[in-house]
Amino acid sequence: MVSASDRVTNPGKAAGKAAGEDPEAPAAKGSEAAPGPAPGKGSETAPARTSVWLDRRTPSRSRRAAESPAGLDRNRITEASVRLLDAEGLAKFSMRRLAAELDVTAMSLYWYVDTKDDLLELALDSVYAEIAPPREDADWRDRLRELARSYRELLVRHIWISPLAGTFLNIGPNSMLFSYAVQDVIRATGLPLERQTGALAAVFQFVYGFGTVEGHFKARCEATGLTEDAYHRHAMGTIRAQPHLRAIVESSDDLMAARGGDTVEEMRERDFVFALDLLIAGIEAKCDRTDSATG
Repeated sequence: MVSASDRVTNPGKAAGKAAGEDPEAPAAKGSEAAPGPAPGKGSETAPARTSVWLDRRTPSRSRRAAESPAGLDRNRITEASVRLLDAEGLAKFSMRRLAAELDVTAMSLYWYVDTKDDLLELALDSVYAEIAPPREDADWRDRLRELARSYRELLVRHIWISPLAGTFLNIGPNSMLFSYAVQDVIRATGLPLERQTGALAAVFQFVYGFGTVEGHFKARCEATGLTEDAYHRHAMGTIRAQPHLRAIVESSDDLMAARGGDTVEEMRERDFVFALDLLIAGIEAKCDRTDSATG
């Protein structure tokens, strides 16, 4: 059964997938061996690894105190992973780079995790703790807006979580708390039970897509050294200078002018607020239709 958390955070995927073996993991032989499969199971018969939250294997050998740097633990490794992912992005993340950040050997990390994917799952779940629970005494519409905005801000703040949320199962403790909060709000809408997952998908897959695009646009602007407004003006000016594209842009001038907003941020905010209001209005309409049918 696919978890409800997966439905919230995995747009386009019903379940996560194992990302394969870590190419940086040490060879499984001699003193350089990484923690092996669960006792009693050979590597040829062990099931494929699915999630750090599902496969809680015990390392196949005991850790020696001399091999574990003082102060190193899974929480510290996870926090360093988040900092590194924020600073350098997902493509540059590696066990060796993380070990250098922590000033330890790469082998030291394998006493706490089996693969790089484990670390990515741990980092992904840890940032969901940044989403505060909505106010319990607020109307469901306001609670839904609060959760949607918090999720959007998370996606923009940590742009690396978008691809990870679409790959892994999202069943860590913080992700599950977020999933529960979302389900609680959707239940409060009054929608029939069989319609609630559809409403959840409509709202949070929209937010996932919106936040992902917003985060990457901001990152692109930062990489070029331009403000969002300067980058937008440069892009639009370049497009308008090309005859075969100018007509397409000019046909939407009235639409853009009607939306309003003096800056890219203002225009984007207007779109997000109105789109979310449309989704909420759709939920309300479905509830009213159900009430009329049963009244």
